[in-house]
Amino acid sequence: MRREFCDPRADWAQIIESQGLAYHRTSHPEHLRRPYWDESVHYVFPMDEVLALESVVEELHQMCLAAVEHVVSTGRYDVFGIPPWVRPLIEASWRRRDPHLYGRFDLRYDGEGPAKLLEYNADTPTALVESSIIQWYWLQDVYPGDDQWNSVHERLVDRWKQIAPPSPVHFAWTTEDETGEELMTVAYLQETAEQAGVRARAIAMEDVGWHSLKERFVDLDEAEIHTLCKLYPWEWIVAEPFGRQVPRAAWIEPIWKMLLSNKALLVVLWELYPDHPNLLPAFLGTPSTLTSYVRKPLLGREGASMSIVTPEGVRTTTTGEYGAEGFVYQELCPLPDFDGEHPVLGAWVVGDESAGLGIRETSGLITDDTSSFVPHRIDD
Repeated sequence: MRREFCDPRADWAQIIESQGLAYHRTSHPEHLRRPYWDESVHYVFPMDEVLALESVVEELHQMCLAAVEHVVSTGRYDVFGIPPWVRPLIEASWRRRDPHLYGRFDLRYDGEGPAKLLEYNADTPTALVESSIIQWYWLQDVYPGDDQWNSVHERLVDRWKQIAPPSPVHFAWTTEDETGEELMTVAYLQETAEQAGVRARAIAMEDVGWHSLKERFVDLDEAEIHTLCKLYPWEWIVAEPFGRQVPRAAWIEPIWKMLLSNKALLVVLWELYPDHPNLLPAFLGTPSTLTSYVRKPLLGREGASMSIVTPEGVRTTTTGEYGAEGFVYQELCPLPDFDGEHPVLGAWVVGDESAGLGIRETSGLITDDTSSFVPHRIDD
């Protein structure tokens, strides 16, 4: 794994906007000199390294599924801060094996030691368009003879063919997101479903209605919503007035993924697989024996409400309003340094298979909304 510099395409901004990354300006703080999409640098991997990472990702995914089975079998929902009335819904969904679509592992990796799991974004992962589409077309334009760890699009289409219901699927985003990132991400998911032959309809979450007589979710035309593919966190859904009506529709992602999108998963994994080479020690509510650690809210996003503590007393804290449900303490494993930048590998899973890679860089210690997305290639 190495970092290389290259010349950006002359009209790169217009190119990526035409390909769907219309939010690269709006989702990135305006005061930053470095753009969100940065093709002046990229990472290069040999094929054997990618194959090894693929194996790690699929093993981690299977470990996470085993963690779900453990929580459901033992009833350890308190660790996750999940309301009691939601727990039977998670168990029923898991026992039915309600189908799941995709997720993204965030990994710490420097090309030398083993990759370390930082977290699993298994419910509402973003950076999908840039990982699947934008960097692929960059590769074709700039390094057409090379390859890329990227079968995300094809695997999404194939997965839809496996799980597609006979009725239409509604694709929902929230109008609360003013950047347009969630709308474009959901639109892309809808496109992959339509390529698989799925009948699809778009709807904002705020426009999802409840028909009290039919006891069904409906859209603005009062058509029944049989299946809802949403980019809207489950913890928000169950807190809504209609949350208790969740069993009246099928959901993608299914409600059992509440256990994988919660950072208490890191604690359960460490208990089930102590000293696993791809895990970091993690504890609930206390640093335990850790002398350097990252405190993460169970349901935080974009690096918000986090703290880093070192033995020397150095402390870095990010702002945010997360943490009401509690915190996990994960051993600090500083991100690697490449030319003063610190990459996090976002490894995609579609179904139960590894599907691709997206990389975000930050000059700080925590990956947040100031980070940039950079492409990669395989030089074999």
